[in-house]
Amino acid sequence: MRLVSWNVNGIRSAIRKGFWEWLATAAPDILCLQETRIQPDQLTEEMREPAGYHAVWHTAERRGYSGVVTLCREQPLAVREGFGQPQFDVEGRVLITEHPGFTLVNAYFPSGRRGHERVLYKIEFYDTLLNFCTDLQTQGHCLVVCGDYNTARQSIDLARPKQNEKTSGFLPEEREALSRWLDRGFVDVFRHLHPKAEEYTWWTYRFNARARNIGWRIDYFLVTEELLPCVQDARILGNVMGSDHCPIELRLDVPHDGQNVRTQRG
Repeated sequence: MRLVSWNVNGIRSAIRKGFWEWLATAAPDILCLQETRIQPDQLTEEMREPAGYHAVWHTAERRGYSGVVTLCREQPLAVREGFGQPQFDVEGRVLITEHPGFTLVNAYFPSGRRGHERVLYKIEFYDTLLNFCTDLQTQGHCLVVCGDYNTARQSIDLARPKQNEKTSGFLPEEREALSRWLDRGFVDVFRHLHPKAEEYTWWTYRFNARARNIGWRIDYFLVTEELLPCVQDARILGNVMGSDHCPIELRLDVPHDGQNVRTQRG
């Protein structure tokens, strides 16, 4: 099974840049998009029912802001919009879908670039969602949590760490908040498989940064440890254009009989 996650920086903008053509060629089993920036009344029929996919949208109350969508070839066993926290759910940041063998969390983590209060909001989101996901684990769910985390955790995850020590996205408190996920047993799949790779998923539109590969790795697939034996590969699709982010891919070999991976492998 191929899962792809991508911050498209506006779904309508991505469509103008060839999104549908890319999707037809790439054809992942599940596609998680973040920062869709669209309201329900703005969705076209093609967006509501993409060819070959079931689409689930979670939009922000504020127009032209945030939002996530999950596209699945097979209809999910269950769907949840948001995670029961109104201060976050109003921004349309989380979709949860259940699939045979695992539960998928598609998340658009807040940016802290608008000031100190927003950094605090961001860290609260990290910790609140982590506690929610931990509760799902205790209920027997094996989790994949993907999306734009808006934080580079280690110096290897951005091209210029020294120059960005005081920049939101690489602040110590943000990095610690992301590290708490790993301390709780989640695995950063790309870094687990490629410990020395210097690859990035986001580049500013300024300064010709993408062509010069001056970027940040802020998009992740995290999985709970019991899913790690199911992981086949994790890649950064750096050649795919259409956004200031590029897609990331996870390949999983999960059971198709609907049984929980923990039950089978524990």
